[in-house]
Amino acid sequence: MEVALESNAFFLGIEYAAIFCCGMVGGLAAVRKGFDLFAIVLTAWMSALGGGIIRDVMLGSLPPVGIADRGFVLTALASGVAVAIIHPEVDHLKWSMIAFDALALGLFAVNGTSKAMMHHTSGMTAVFLGMFTALGGGLVRDMLLNEVPFVMRDKHWYAVPSAIGCVLTVFVGKAVNAGLLGLREEMILDMVIVATVVALRLISVKFDLIVPGAVVRSHSYLPGEFRTLGRLRAGRGKKVDDSGNDITA
Repeated sequence: MEVALESNAFFLGIEYAAIFCCGMVGGLAAVRKGFDLFAIVLTAWMSALGGGIIRDVMLGSLPPVGIADRGFVLTALASGVAVAIIHPEVDHLKWSMIAFDALALGLFAVNGTSKAMMHHTSGMTAVFLGMFTALGGGLVRDMLLNEVPFVMRDKHWYAVPSAIGCVLTVFVGKAVNAGLLGLREEMILDMVIVATVVALRLISVKFDLIVPGAVVRSHSYLPGEFRTLGRLRAGRGKKVDDSGNDITA
C-alpha cells in the first residue's frame, strides 16, 4: 500500500527533488565546517533521510526506507557529492534553498503522517511520527555537526507548520479510513496541506514572523514564605528577611 502522493509519478519526482535539495542543505553545513568528502556525503544522507529512518524504526517497518530505497539513497548521496563541488553557487541560492527546504518539510510531514496512519497508529502517534519524519533529519545533521538544532535556534515558523500539516493529514487519513474520501480526493487534500506548510514557512521568513518565547516577567506572586525559601537557596544557606537583608545569626 502506497502513500497517496507517492502513487503519482509527478509528485514522486518532486519528492526526489526535495530529498536532493535537503541533502544539499545538510552537505553545505558540513562544507562550512571544513569536513572531508566522506563527512559531507554522510551529513547530506542523514539530513535528507534521517527523519524517515527514525520513523520507520519506530514503526517497526524494517529495513528503513533511508537504507532500503535505492533511488532515495542514491539521490541523497549524490546531493552530498554535488554540494562538495558547487557549494559556492549553492551558498548564493538562499531563497531557492529555503523554498526547497520548506517543500521537503511539507512533503515529509504529510508522507510521514500518512505512512503512520497506514500502520494503524493513533492520530496522536501519527502526528509525532510525521514530525519526526519532517524534522528528524535536521536534528541528526546538527548533532553530527555539534550545533544547536536548527529547529530550536530558528525562531521563524518551522516546527509549527509541520505540526499543522501533520494534524491536518491525520484528519484526511481518518476520512479515508471511514470511506468518505477516495484516493484522488486524498491526493488533492495532501497537495493542499503541503502547499499550506510551504506557504506558512516562507511567509514567516519573508515577514520575519517568529514564535513567541517565555512571558517577560519581573515579579513573583508566590507567598512570602516561598520567596524567603528561594532567597535562602540562592544565598547558599544565608538567612535573609523579606527585604533581602542578611540576618544570619
